[in-house]
Amino acid sequence: MPAKDAPTLITGATGHLGANLLHRLVEEGERVRVLLRRGENEEAVDGLHGVEKAYGDLRDRGSLIQAVEGCRRVYHVASMVSTIDGDAEHRRTIYETNVLGARYLMQAAKETGVERFVLTSSFSAVGYDLDETSKPADETRQFYPYHRAMPYERSKVLQEHELLKACVEGLDALIVTSCAIIGGHDYLPSRMGTTICKFANRELNVYSPGGFEFVAARDIVDGHVRAMERGRTGQKYIVATQFLDFDHIFDMLEEITGAPRPRFRVPAAALLPAAEISSFLLTRFAPKRQQLLTPGAIRRLRLRRHADTSKAQNELGFRPSSMRDAFAEAYAFHWSRGAITHPEAKSPEDRAPVRRAPDGVAIHA
Repeated sequence: MPAKDAPTLITGATGHLGANLLHRLVEEGERVRVLLRRGENEEAVDGLHGVEKAYGDLRDRGSLIQAVEGCRRVYHVASMVSTIDGDAEHRRTIYETNVLGARYLMQAAKETGVERFVLTSSFSAVGYDLDETSKPADETRQFYPYHRAMPYERSKVLQEHELLKACVEGLDALIVTSCAIIGGHDYLPSRMGTTICKFANRELNVYSPGGFEFVAARDIVDGHVRAMERGRTGQKYIVATQFLDFDHIFDMLEEITGAPRPRFRVPAAALLPAAEISSFLLTRFAPKRQQLLTPGAIRRLRLRRHADTSKAQNELGFRPSSMRDAFAEAYAFHWSRGAITHPEAKSPEDRAPVRRAPDGVAIHA
């Protein structure tokens, strides 16, 4: 059994949620080890004192044993996130990374005596009312297997099943369900981080008026920490801040960034056929290019899904914060990294005066 001062392992620490979780634990003085892949962007980890680095791959059992050995707790945040159907290779990679990778990591955790294991899942793995899709869904709502679902969505459902199997085998593990995350420490950046940058730089021309459940980065991190301390074994907790549609999001972003919203507001039903064609072509001829308005994303927006966070609030003491603040923090983060380059972009609030170099790099006074 690992000692009480043994490190906590975080997988996916270079991603949006993982980076925010990493920074919080380090700030609170917790010993942390991170599982990294060779060659990936390590900005989220660079500069943090005392963080142990372990290199491996979720599909490599041997590397996972080495990463987990001596750790007291595990936050399994890493996941291959995708809103495209992709080709056969893409789908297999999602399955092996998200499903088999979670299985291998939980087996390694059990073999090495890990005290507690928290898995990050997705709201897309939670079901919804088929007759009233916007009705708030809680943890008891089963995923509907007969609709057209993205490979990522299906992989998260199977990943949760792997956790329940591990619990039966004796692992103390539970699930925290995340929604679309907004906030700082978004180094890669995320899809929504990219959207915020493109909005501020006036590079978005069209949008769909649908909506989804969002979560502030600080809220989802708080939910994970609370679940680790207070959550019940084998349980799932949905953590969300607020449902937002893109009309409301762009109201906030117009105020925060000073940029106007995209000119064309196209209903999802009209946009979906074009997205189907575009995604088909990009998947085959430009597979590495990031796709923002994918068929899968549009279908999710059309459902206008809401989350019921009563369980997390009642059992964990979770309280949602402000999405407006989360968008402001996200904008300030991307501004500080020089990703906001439009000359008329508004300087973030509560920051020191900033002047712009000719190449658009932010220079702080």
